[in-house]
Amino acid sequence: MDLSLSDAGLASASVVVVNHNAGQLLTQCIRACLAQAAQVIVVDNASSDSSLVDLEAAFAGEPRLKLIRTGRNLGFARGCNIGTNHVTQRCILFLNPDCILGAGALGRMMQVLDTVPGAGMVGGLLINQDGTEQAGGRRAMPTPWRSFIRAFGLHRFSAFSPGLFGDFHLHKQPLPKAPLEVEAISGALMLVSREAVDDVGLWDEEYFLHCEDLDWCERFRLKGWKILFVPDAPVTHYKGTCSRSRPIFVEWHKHKGMLRFYRKFFRNKYPAAVMWLVGLGVWLRFGAVTTYHGCRHMSKLMGLKHE
Repeated sequence: MDLSLSDAGLASASVVVVNHNAGQLLTQCIRACLAQAAQVIVVDNASSDSSLVDLEAAFAGEPRLKLIRTGRNLGFARGCNIGTNHVTQRCILFLNPDCILGAGALGRMMQVLDTVPGAGMVGGLLINQDGTEQAGGRRAMPTPWRSFIRAFGLHRFSAFSPGLFGDFHLHKQPLPKAPLEVEAISGALMLVSREAVDDVGLWDEEYFLHCEDLDWCERFRLKGWKILFVPDAPVTHYKGTCSRSRPIFVEWHKHKGMLRFYRKFFRNKYPAAVMWLVGLGVWLRFGAVTTYHGCRHMSKLMGLKHE
């Protein structure tokens, strides 16, 4: 029998889903999880929509589903850690509530985690609704240099010098035919072994939203654990479902997380002047993105006035 499966044919994994206003997608997400995993834990960060009501109505009395209400929005990393404290299985899948597992995806990821020596973290193929590969599912670590390359469009010269101008997003490269070791995967879909978590430690709760997954990937690598991307474990990601209503709030925490990530891992590897420029670049980007969202909001308001 496959070591990754229980007697019931379910993967010996606990799925942790941190929810905040995911709407009807939460129920779809959990339905796919219960079809594949031995345990599912939903940590709700004070949702104000009908997602929890719909969930409880759909799975009333389901013994493999555990619902934890935090009472307030504690952030993604802290929600993941709360869920981790309740897992009963030897592996943990951290999954966004706007992700739908493809048939057999979890079992395939478990198989890779079990059979590749030194594997501590595994991610699958994140796809858009149209079936195309989504950015973030496989990537190189976004060092300050790589971020500079992408910010100024120099990644277009990667064909001439991949080592110098290589992009940290790898989804435009040909899809590998077998599991591939990478530097980072997405926190939207992240399977880890309890052994690795015990060695590396829990998620860094100083991040509220975004970049905590890069932080964990870097800590796994520093501890010598391999990170694998599995191309034949498809998961549909309806990206942005939980953050669409508050884009500026999300962008604030995203850029704040970027600064924490860069300072935590690269402060002693780059000159102070470079790190200062990195910080300036992050906040200039935040200003540009905020202006964009502000203009969109004003345009919508003006459109409503003219109707």
